[in-house]
Amino acid sequence: MNYLRTRGGNRKRIFPVVGSVAVILLALTACSGTGSGNNTAASANAPGKATNTATFAEPPNTVPNWIWPFAPIADFSVSNISDLQYLMFRPLYWFGDQGKAQVNDSLSLAAEPVYSNGGKTVTIKLKPYNWSNGTPVSSTDVMFWYNMAKAEKTNYAAYVPGQFPDNVVSASAPDAQTVVFNTDKAYSEQWFLYNQLGQITPMPAAWDMTAANTKGDCATNQSGCAAVYKYLISQSKDLPTYATNPLWQVVDGPWTLKSFSSDGHITFVPNTKYSGPVKASLKEFKEVPFTTDDAEFNVLRGGSTLDVGYLPTQDLSAPRPENTTPDQPGPNPLSKNYTLAPWNLYGINYFPINYNNPTVGPIFKQLYFRQAFQSVVDQPAILKSAAKNYGFQTTGPVPLFPDSPLISQVEKNNPYPFNIDAAKKDLTDNGWTVTAGSAATCSKPGTAAGDCGAGITAGQKLEFTLQYASGQQTITTAMESLKSNAGQAGIVLNLVPAPFNTVTGTAVPCSGKTCTWQMGNWGGGWVYAPDYYPTGETLFQTGAGSNSGSYSNPAMDKLIADSTTQSGTAVMQAYEDALAKDVPVIWQPNYTYSLTMVANALQGATPQNPYANINPEAWHY
Repeated sequence: MNYLRTRGGNRKRIFPVVGSVAVILLALTACSGTGSGNNTAASANAPGKATNTATFAEPPNTVPNWIWPFAPIADFSVSNISDLQYLMFRPLYWFGDQGKAQVNDSLSLAAEPVYSNGGKTVTIKLKPYNWSNGTPVSSTDVMFWYNMAKAEKTNYAAYVPGQFPDNVVSASAPDAQTVVFNTDKAYSEQWFLYNQLGQITPMPAAWDMTAANTKGDCATNQSGCAAVYKYLISQSKDLPTYATNPLWQVVDGPWTLKSFSSDGHITFVPNTKYSGPVKASLKEFKEVPFTTDDAEFNVLRGGSTLDVGYLPTQDLSAPRPENTTPDQPGPNPLSKNYTLAPWNLYGINYFPINYNNPTVGPIFKQLYFRQAFQSVVDQPAILKSAAKNYGFQTTGPVPLFPDSPLISQVEKNNPYPFNIDAAKKDLTDNGWTVTAGSAATCSKPGTAAGDCGAGITAGQKLEFTLQYASGQQTITTAMESLKSNAGQAGIVLNLVPAPFNTVTGTAVPCSGKTCTWQMGNWGGGWVYAPDYYPTGETLFQTGAGSNSGSYSNPAMDKLIADSTTQSGTAVMQAYEDALAKDVPVIWQPNYTYSLTMVANALQGATPQNPYANINPEAWHY
């Protein structure tokens, strides 16, 4: 999984929530390295050992292309955030702690917030971190991000109307190390930390510019942010200058750029001024691109270039045994040089459908159609044949792995299992004439019971264009399977492979006559970040920044809102059950994010982060 829509994660009234939620979160562990060994075997020919460097393989056809940690939805991806931005620009709070899906206090820039005033005042104390130019990471830097989020919220992918920063009535920086937010009401403390404050990445004064030599005032004045935003956007689009632009040389993370190529070749060197607890011991950290997973495997098999790569599922010598859990590895064909460590993310996999498409949007708005379409997705068969048992099903908004009290029986039982006959019945019962192998046609237009539904015309066909990310055989096989099964139910899919960045840049919220994309599958759905708790407001609330298909359901908005102020599993399961049954997107198997291959002599690369972050500063030979 590569996309956060990445780039995405309690409740009762505010005070009693902390204890109960902490227990739940501790259950949400992702022990990605379990059973994979500790890479203790010495290897004389480990690729980077002699030069004290590590080379990391980027996912196929997926290269970082956005450096500023304030991104629109088209650039809100794991490759940009985890593989580029977070190495240099640290978020206020770091999530993922020794493979567990929880906040990591030791790597966070601030102590956990303190709540007062009945839960409506949130006080944050920064730790003593510095930027690489010697200036402290201060409360003004947090206010810079906050003011930008207030001024340009519709341009930020994680924005949800009514939530951060809308739910903050006032914000202040009483001293250099303190930030105070006063909210419109009391929220779940854990939710506010995980899904609101988790979004913030402090921005240095060096970025508060309206032109190369012109200082801005966004950090202290919201009205000054528009001009700063325009300038930083223009600099973010100038990929060839990433390693030379003075803006991006001011970092507070453990790494800084030595070189950057828009084709995906990136070299980082240690930030010698890094204030954090884990200093880089590698001389260089390199990321390299591949157009296909086959191309990567050819290099990996040589054992002389990649320190951390991935094993394509089609190159596994055998599937993962069916009696094991997703975090356990199966046979490793390259065990001589590499340790196999399955990397499962805390997220869900799906692809969006465009409810605002002028032609097919009215079809997508019919629940019976979404039920039918979901019923032709054969998740068990795809996992077995295409993914060789690496991964798990997605049946709703809460991940089915790792096990936790949040997972409801509705999700466990899957409300729409694979059933082509059920799909046909859903369509024929609602006005469609279905002939296997050709597109079903609407024979009963109208809005009465048994009719096709509002906005659907007589003779309209169930034929759609589905763009999907190219370069990974597992995704290609899954899409071909879906096309075949859907065709038997009268749903014709015209598959269009495209690079990952093309798919993510196309499948975005839109409206009007130009809103013509229909379905878009970037292959990996969403990892819960920076909404680290799986309430789903970033993805499924009306108008949310990462609600790619513009799904809207007032009843669901209410259930989502309840989950932000109440604690316990009941309110969470009420939301997840309703959403699972409403099929806002098309659920698909949540493939193991990466069958990570770690050079046998390399230490510190496991356990892997369940939110897709990497910490090469902890890697060493």
